[in-house]
Amino acid sequence: MSKTRAGFFLLASATAIFTLAGCTTKKSDAPAGAQPADQAQSTKPAEARPAPNPLKNAYFGDLHLHSGYSMDAFAFGTRTTPEDSYKYAMGQTVEYMGKPQKRIAPLDFLAVTDHAEYLGVVRDTIDPNGPFAKSPWYATMTSTDPAVSATAFRKLIGSTVVNKPLPEFNDPKLVRSAWEKYAAISDQYYKPGKFTTFVGFEWTSAPQFQNLHRCVIFADKGPAIPYTAFESVDPEDLWRYLEAQRKLGLDVIAVPHNGNASNGLMFSTKNMSGKPITRDYAERRMANEPLAEIIQAKGQTDTSPALSPTDEFANFEMWYYLIGSDKKANSATGSYLRQAYGVGQEQQAKLGVNPFKFGIEAGTDFHSGITSTEPSNYPGSHGNQDSDPKTVVTATTSVGGEPPTALSSGGLTGVWAEENTRESIFAAFKRKETFGTSGTRIKARMFAGWSYPKDMTTQADWVKAAYSGGVPQGGDLVPQAGATAPTFVVHAIKDPDSGNLDRIQIIKISTKNGKSKESVYDVVWSGDRKPDPKTGRVPAVGNTVDIKAATYTNSIGSTELIGEWTDPSFDPQAHATYFARVLEIPTPRWSTYWAAKLNVPPNPNVAETVQQRAWTSPVWYTPAAAGK
Repeated sequence: MSKTRAGFFLLASATAIFTLAGCTTKKSDAPAGAQPADQAQSTKPAEARPAPNPLKNAYFGDLHLHSGYSMDAFAFGTRTTPEDSYKYAMGQTVEYMGKPQKRIAPLDFLAVTDHAEYLGVVRDTIDPNGPFAKSPWYATMTSTDPAVSATAFRKLIGSTVVNKPLPEFNDPKLVRSAWEKYAAISDQYYKPGKFTTFVGFEWTSAPQFQNLHRCVIFADKGPAIPYTAFESVDPEDLWRYLEAQRKLGLDVIAVPHNGNASNGLMFSTKNMSGKPITRDYAERRMANEPLAEIIQAKGQTDTSPALSPTDEFANFEMWYYLIGSDKKANSATGSYLRQAYGVGQEQQAKLGVNPFKFGIEAGTDFHSGITSTEPSNYPGSHGNQDSDPKTVVTATTSVGGEPPTALSSGGLTGVWAEENTRESIFAAFKRKETFGTSGTRIKARMFAGWSYPKDMTTQADWVKAAYSGGVPQGGDLVPQAGATAPTFVVHAIKDPDSGNLDRIQIIKISTKNGKSKESVYDVVWSGDRKPDPKTGRVPAVGNTVDIKAATYTNSIGSTELIGEWTDPSFDPQAHATYFARVLEIPTPRWSTYWAAKLNVPPNPNVAETVQQRAWTSPVWYTPAAAGK
C-alpha cells in the first residue's frame, strides 16, 4: 500500500477489461473493517432470512420509477406494469418496447411512483371494449407514431400544468379502483430480507412548467387514495396531506426532485405566495422531506458550473430545460442542492431552523417501468421517444426541449441499513443514512467525529469505532468543548461491474455572517499522483476509453479507497455542511455504447465519456450559540 496526504491509505487496483458484450472483474480482498454480510447472503439457503447486521449493510434501489400506469409513460407507448418493474429489479427478464430486458445486477429495493394524476386510468384507452373505445383517445393511444405520442403527452401533462384536469380521466371511482390494484402489487412483491418494495406515487406540481414534483413514499401500507396536484400545487398542502396520513398511522415522506428544472422555486426562501419562509415552514419541510434526489434521467441537481466555477467536476449530466417544455430555466439560484445547503445555513442563523437540511438519494424517473441504470445495458427510458437507436443517437430535439441523448442513464439510492426490510430501510431514509449514485453501485460511506484515533481505519473494528465515537452521514456533529477540528472517515468500494475509483472528495459549505463559501477537497485518491502544491488539487486519473469501440480497461484507479481527513480550515463559529463525492475513472457514456453498436460517431452535443459518481448525505455542524 502507498500512503497519501491526510493519512489516507490506498488499496491496490484490480485489472478488468470491459466490452460491449460484458465484463470480467478481478476483485481485491476486502480490507479490515469491510462488512461481508451483504456478500454472505448468497451462501444462505434461498428460504433463509439473513440476520440483521448492527453495523449495517449497503442496499441499492430506486425510489422514482414510472410504469404504464403513468399517463405520460403510457402516451409514450410504455406498456409495462408495476409487476414488470418489480420483476426487472429482482433480476428477472421482462419485455419493454417489444424486446426482452434484464438487469446485469439485481436491486435490493424499489418504489414504483407513478403520477398520482390519472393514475392507472389512461391505460383503459386502448381497451376496444372499454369506456374510451369510441373516443379520439383510442386512436391516439394505439398509434405507434412518436409524434402522435408527443401530442398526447403535451395534452395530458399540460392539464396538470394549468391545473385543469381532463374530466374523462379524473373520475374518482376509476382512480380509486386503479390505485387499490396498484398498491396491492407492491405488497405482493415484498419479500422481507430479500427484496423490499414501497408503496408510492408522484405528486406532479409544475406551475408554468416549473418543476416542484415530489415522490411520496410510504413506510408500509399505502393510503386510501393518492394526493394529486389537481387538489393543490403548493408543497405546504402536500405536507398537510402527509401529516394527516401520519395521524392515521401511515408513516410517509416526500422526496423533491429536479430542482434543476424548477427555475429557482425548489429551494426558494419564499413560499408559493411570495412571502419569506418562516420557522414553521422550515420545521414542517424537514419533518416531511428528509431527503432530496440528487440525480436522475433529467440531469443532476448537485450543482452547476455557474454556481461552482472552481469545481472541475461540476459539469456533469446537465439539464437546462423546464420539464415538458422547450423553454430553458432562467434561474440556477434556488435550483441546486449544494447552493441550498449554504442558503439553508443562512436561514438557520435567522430562523433557528435549517429548511434545506436534506439527506441525499437518487433515482431514475424512467418512464419505461424498468430501472435500467447500467450504461452498457441501457434500452432507453421514455418509451417510443428514445427506444430507436438509429434516430436517438443523432437526434438534436425532442418534445421536452432536450434531445433524448441528454437524458442520463439514471441514478440509484443507496442506504446503510441493518437488513433488507421496509422497517430498516425506511428508518435509514428518515435518519438520512443514505447516498445517491449516478446509476453505479458504488458503496459510499462517511463518518465524522472529534476524537477519532489516527489511522483508525486500519483496525478490524473501525466501523464500530466510527459509530461509537462519532456520527454517520446524515448526522449532526454536536459542538464539543476543546475540540479543534472534526475528523472524517470515508470509505468507498467500486461497483464490480463498473469502473475503478479515481478519488474521494469532501465538499464543504461553510456559512458565517450571512455569507456562504464552498470548498472542494481531494482527500484520497488512487495511484501515486501528487496534489498541486498551490491548489492542493490532484491531477486527472487518466482515460482508457476507446470511443469507437466503447470499451475501457480498469488498469487505472482503485477497487477501494479508505481513510481519514481532518478539516484544515475549521471555524467553530461557522455553520458547515460536509458531504463526500466519490468519482470513478472515465467510462463510456450510454450514448457512446449505442453509437458503437451502430458504428457511427457519438452525438457531439453530449459527453463521450463520464466519470460516474456517488454522493453521501452530509454531516452538519451548527455552532453552539446558533438558533437560540
